[in-house]
Amino acid sequence: MSLLRSIYRSTILGRTSTRLLSTTQRPLRVLGIETSCDDTSAAIVTSDRRILSEVVRGQQEIHEPMGGIVPTLASKGHSQNLPGVISETLELAGLTIQDLDAIAVTRGPGLPPCLPVGLNAGKVLAAVFKKPLIGVHHMEAHALTARLTTENELNQPSPAFPFMTLLISGGHTLLLTANAIGDYDPLGTTLDNAVGEAIDKTARLLKLDWVKGRRGGPGAALELAASTGDPTRFMSRLPKPMLERNTSVIAFSFSGLKSAVARLVEMEKLVDTSNPQDVSDMAAAFQLTCIQHIEQKIKLALNQELIVNKKPLTALVVSGGVASNTLFRTRLEALAASYDLPLICPPPQLCTDNGVMIAWAGLERFQAGLIDDYTITTLPKWPLESLKFRE
Repeated sequence: MSLLRSIYRSTILGRTSTRLLSTTQRPLRVLGIETSCDDTSAAIVTSDRRILSEVVRGQQEIHEPMGGIVPTLASKGHSQNLPGVISETLELAGLTIQDLDAIAVTRGPGLPPCLPVGLNAGKVLAAVFKKPLIGVHHMEAHALTARLTTENELNQPSPAFPFMTLLISGGHTLLLTANAIGDYDPLGTTLDNAVGEAIDKTARLLKLDWVKGRRGGPGAALELAASTGDPTRFMSRLPKPMLERNTSVIAFSFSGLKSAVARLVEMEKLVDTSNPQDVSDMAAAFQLTCIQHIEQKIKLALNQELIVNKKPLTALVVSGGVASNTLFRTRLEALAASYDLPLICPPPQLCTDNGVMIAWAGLERFQAGLIDDYTITTLPKWPLESLKFRE
């Protein structure tokens, strides 16, 4: 363990413990910085679960004409936006860097050109103002967000560990059991495309205009189109992933489903993308097939963890950008209830990438004594399960 970490453990964290136990001391305050993809975001949260401020700058106008996120353009956008985002976040909270207890920043995974923008900013701020630095795993942040936002009488982080969590986004489809901060048992992941990637590419195939705003983008556009569609019209023409083979394997696959839509649109011409009803019906069929596939694999995982391994799971948590999908939430809530578990999702605006989740994950890691050196670098590929082997 580094000298810097040892010093923080014995001094800063010692004062933290006293502060948390004392009713006369203020709660901890942590700044979170997020630049892993295309949204530039910063936020300040407290150990008594308050969001003091949050600022997000999107880049839809840059990337929509390109048909998707262009990493080099996203990096340039972060470089332009981040100074103002951090400044505004501090101003809205009425704080300065000196008033913070730690600085948290996304270290990975994410787009290689984008991650260094936020990480380098966080490192410089932490080093200059002599603040503890916490490099946050983007997917751990998604997994822990519910512990900030779930209301309870004691105002404690909730749900309690262990809980099962499904992380679904444009880059990930990951099912795991969260045992503690930094301790995750992977249960299943995608064998090919992430569900969010498949949704985005299907929206592009259907020539849907992106929904504008923070919860917008191609995924929101597909959900909107599906809301007026008849899923039964095209369901029979779409494959059911992993239902004929590997039915007992806890894993996901969306590439075949995405390819089937492409074939129906581009080769067989069964879907006229200039016909709104055709587009809505295909969007509805694709969306329903996706959630049915996810449901089947979650059932396998719940049976394994609850019945075979007898783990006292407290909840099913679903987070990540795709978790804002209303149909997904409704069906997964019913599935969780069938196992006597609550479904817990962060508010939709905190399911997409944001600085709040980075600040909160950083705060939880800070309280656990998990401080990083100022010399850390980005980890664009970073298995979540590797966190438990951290020195």
